[in-house]
Amino acid sequence: MSTLPTEMGVLVCLTLLAASLWIPYIVGVNMTEREGVNPFQRPPGYDGLPDWVARAHRAHLNLLEQALPFAVLILILHAANGFTALTYWTAIAFFWLRVAHAVGMITGYAQMPLRPLIFTAGWVCIMILGVSAFIAG
Repeated sequence: MSTLPTEMGVLVCLTLLAASLWIPYIVGVNMTEREGVNPFQRPPGYDGLPDWVARAHRAHLNLLEQALPFAVLILILHAANGFTALTYWTAIAFFWLRVAHAVGMITGYAQMPLRPLIFTAGWVCIMILGVSAFIAG
């Protein structure tokens, strides 16, 4: 049995985070009773919901915006045998930035300018992985 490279393990963890980050939003929606709102309407809107519920939804969308490019680049690097110490630390940093972003956004603790800085740091990680993919190719 071979060991999963760290970058691939981070991708698994990120995928599990993305697959689960809808839960806070759904919990919040179902904990809040709103008159005149059909719970199966798409999209129901945020009127009458606590602010954290709207932020939870946006945190999930923000994660998905960065998870796809991250995943594609990790898979390209894996196929090109391009994992290095830089990709190792970049993948780990990216995952924890995304956790910090989600927690900070849902709780409301990551206000301006912290939340956009965390998102931008994640983008920088993706750019580093992209350059690494070109170098590996």
